Amino acid sequence: MLATCNVLNLAQAGRHFYNGQEPYSQAEFERKVTWLGERFKALNADVIAVQEVWDELALRAAVARSGLQYGFVAVPGAENGVGQHGAQGTPRVGIVTRLKVESVESVTDFPSAAVVQVPGLGLHTRFERPPLFATLRLKHGQTLGVITAHLKSKRPKFLEDANGKVNEDTDDPAVQALGTLRSLIMRASEALALRLKVVELLHRTRLPLVLMGDLNDSPHSVTTQLIAATSQVAYDRGARDHALFSAWDVQGEAALRRDVAYSHIHQGYPEVLDQVLVSEEFVATSRAAIGDVRRVEVFNDHLFEGRDRSRSDHGFVRALLRLRLPDLPPSVN
Repeated sequence: MLATCNVLNLAQAGRHFYNGQEPYSQAEFERKVTWLGERFKALNADVIAVQEVWDELALRAAVARSGLQYGFVAVPGAENGVGQHGAQGTPRVGIVTRLKVESVESVTDFPSAAVVQVPGLGLHTRFERPPLFATLRLKHGQTLGVITAHLKSKRPKFLEDANGKVNEDTDDPAVQALGTLRSLIMRASEALALRLKVVELLHRTRLPLVLMGDLNDSPHSVTTQLIAATSQVAYDRGARDHALFSAWDVQGEAALRRDVAYSHIHQGYPEVLDQVLVSEEFVATSRAAIGDVRRVEVFNDHLFEGRDRSRSDHGFVRALLRLRLPDLPPSVN
């Protein structure tokens, strides 16, 4: 069982994270980690990919409130301790799991092919919120690769001075359009860099891979398909080797589907931004399949409970993957 959760600015009480937003009071912090703990308990996932974490300690507190036993909680870049004061500038992504962890890698810099020029900002060379690649080991010995990602949002990227203050007229429609273009270019370059990482991991390997997170775009958008390249499979069957598939699209026939699924509501419009993508090893119709996607569920009832910083503004997505057991030797009488 895997889940992806954008936890909406999870930070320690009293910790400043964004200009114009007050730090959480102790009471707000308690409400937030209690609410998240309840959600984690309901999800009861073996792997949770989390986004928007400012302080790893805050995530650990929420996990503890769940009452579930997780042996590994990590948010690289948001550690707290001597000389470590959590994430700076932007929140980070992390992973919570009860599986055995072989390795964890934070992917910060773009390959040279993904570096692009952004108008007014210069070269975009690295992820604002570095994706996390974890190698996990399942109880029967199978290796599983998991990528947690959070791409650039669609909000306009305005120019700022050295003190972080916006120095453009944000009411000017032309400035708004240029700011939106900057965000699109940044998100597209991040998608390309992530795509190159996926190809590196999948091409001519048999590594089962799951990519989860807030991709800030729909499953069939250009940026998501830049990462997944699912559409190429229709023209080239060999493309399955390095493609990713929406878990929602490839879930089993017995799955309890809904006509409409969404994980975020923006200005009254429902969107699917939080996604679970799987490699062909979890596509039942693939010759390389070692399992399948049994079902996908979106936990989004809280989106109608009113805006409150203690709750997330994103629905949580959970996928149940089934792995075929390896062939066992015959028993000896």
